[in-house]
Amino acid sequence: MPIRTTAQQRSLKFLMFLRAAIALQTAAIFFQAVTAGLLLSSQHGEALHSAGARGMYAAAMLYVLTAILAWRPGGGSPLPILYAVGFLVLASVQVVLGIAHVATLHVPLGVLMFGLSVLQLGQVLAGRRTRADAAV
Repeated sequence: MPIRTTAQQRSLKFLMFLRAAIALQTAAIFFQAVTAGLLLSSQHGEALHSAGARGMYAAAMLYVLTAILAWRPGGGSPLPILYAVGFLVLASVQVVLGIAHVATLHVPLGVLMFGLSVLQLGQVLAGRRTRADAAV
């Protein structure tokens, strides 16, 4: 079993938080898709979709924070920060389009964001399995 330095242990801990942040973000966007359907079919849908939008935006900000914390202690690649900031920009555009009720752009952007989030989650989880297999 390889001996890990304190910096490596800290980096692995933050990487675990990064995975959790991406999973939370993906779940929040999925919740938005569900509440978008409720928005069309019930009177409580608007309140749920609005609350979900705040939660999704908070999850995107958490993703940026954890990407920075995962990069800084171990000196790893800053690429996850770029992904997180790009996603936060998309979330900001999504919020503006939602407030302006521009559904022709709001809905496709939401689908794109969900796809990108699932893709990022899959990459992070696949990377974990690859590193675990290489360690054995």
